[in-house]
Amino acid sequence: SRKRPHEENRSYAKQSSALLCRSRTPQPPAEDEEENVDDTIVTIDTYNCDLHFKVSRDRYSGYPLTIEGFAYLWAGARATHGVTQGRVCYEMKVGYKIPVKHLPSSEPDPHVVRIGWSLNNCSTQLGEEPFSFGYGGTGKKSSDCKFADFGEKFGENDVIGCYIDFETSNEVEMGFSKNGVNLGVAFRTTKEALAGRALFPHVLVKNCAVEFNFGQKREPYFPPLEGYTFLHDLPMEEKIRGTKGPANKSECEILMMVGLPACGKTTWAIKHAEENPDKKYNILGTNAIMDKMKVMGLRRQRNYAGRWDVLIQQATQCLNRLIEIAARKRRNYILDQTNVYGSARRRKMRPFEGFQRKAIVICPTDEDFKERTLKQTNEQGKDVPDHAVLEMKANFTLPEPCDFLEDVAFVELQREEAEKLLKQYNEEGRKAGPPPDKRFDNRQGGFRGRGSGSYQRYDNRDGFPSYNKGGYSQVADLPSVFKSYNQGYNQGNYNQNYYSSYSQYPGYSQSYSQTPAPAPAQTYNHHQQPPAQQPPAQQPQSYNQQYQQVINLVLNNKPQLHGGSG
Repeated sequence: SRKRPHEENRSYAKQSSALLCRSRTPQPPAEDEEENVDDTIVTIDTYNCDLHFKVSRDRYSGYPLTIEGFAYLWAGARATHGVTQGRVCYEMKVGYKIPVKHLPSSEPDPHVVRIGWSLNNCSTQLGEEPFSFGYGGTGKKSSDCKFADFGEKFGENDVIGCYIDFETSNEVEMGFSKNGVNLGVAFRTTKEALAGRALFPHVLVKNCAVEFNFGQKREPYFPPLEGYTFLHDLPMEEKIRGTKGPANKSECEILMMVGLPACGKTTWAIKHAEENPDKKYNILGTNAIMDKMKVMGLRRQRNYAGRWDVLIQQATQCLNRLIEIAARKRRNYILDQTNVYGSARRRKMRPFEGFQRKAIVICPTDEDFKERTLKQTNEQGKDVPDHAVLEMKANFTLPEPCDFLEDVAFVELQREEAEKLLKQYNEEGRKAGPPPDKRFDNRQGGFRGRGSGSYQRYDNRDGFPSYNKGGYSQVADLPSVFKSYNQGYNQGNYNQNYYSSYSQYPGYSQSYSQTPAPAPAQTYNHHQQPPAQQPPAQQPQSYNQQYQQVINLVLNNKPQLHGGSG
């Protein structure tokens, strides 16, 4: 029952605050331990697969992450070895369906597998680019994003045999079987077009576990077609090894894109990855996540009936987790986010200690930037509100080589010219003032945004800001209308994430980690009746004055606001 003295209490608070600040910077994560596997054995390639595809210890089976928004994502993986000659086959068994009750009932084909062949340098999205050939459980085949009916549907516990024939004249034929029954030839391509490049076994899954038989099993699931040999049983000189990953972290590279939304970061990242196929860059960004949410090869904004902002929120949650996974694996990455805040750059690069860390600054002229913004809005819609861009402009700083960045490269305007333009942007953003979400709103619900008057950062150096620091939760006697409003923000796990992109901005008020299914927009206080009288027009006030005015109103009129109860 002893009360802590005032001074001791003060020092304790300071100490707690200091510890909290220090804890916000994540420590470098421990590297994933990977057992060395005989390089002559054909297995799933742990380097040539999506970060969210979990490979089993024996390297012959795997499954995708399905929590939160990951249930919308496809996850792909290739085998360690490919082929350029002979008649070769392998088997894939569809395992159990992973429960995804958090998906909406309208989600098409929540459990599906696509299986086939692709080049070593193709993306993991099987069947969605040239020289990538897939047969899906929906009874469709696809290559270069062109879908057509083939065979029949397949699913849980079915075994698909995959066959490739290099010995038929000048063509290469790819066929499939289901549970031992030959479905015929699905794809043909010319040897001239392949130009000696190997084709690799490839799987793409959504919410299903899969298991491979490359020939390592004592008995196959079903006898192979006559004249075909399992990939595992080929002589070593006939098996082509895929790209091997870096031996240690010091050989790994992470490129951090720096620039305003729509300035050209994603375009540069994709082009750089294509020009350096040997590095197998993993692009980490919401655009890359959305590409893995495709339905029949189409991006979701073209055919998505639900709320688009909900899907963006879920993509951002996936990205946060992927960045955490990425820091533990020896790969090369391009972090495709805005990263305009210096503190955000430090926080994001800290877990990648030991990597070669480099910033790539994309700063076009103001005319080019406006043109690109307009083009992106016309083609893809507007994901980032104007006030968020203005806030980024107000706080945009250029990176410099330091303890967490070994190098900084400028792609368009060089540093001197970029600094001049940045001063213009800083002034433009500061003159614009706080975004509308931070100002007093006379509609039902009173205030919108954080309790404090400071800006919310859309680059999100700490994930979502804490909404319970603004004073709402500190007033125990707030009426239910304010409590429900406060709870809408506090339900989410935003403060638990260190990484985010500009896609997170106020208006995403639901707890998507608990209820990821898209839902219609709701007002915060839809059960409340509008007030009988509106306050008379007053002179403009500061945000803090407005906030205090509402709190005083609440505290001075508790009986009325609570319907007569204390």
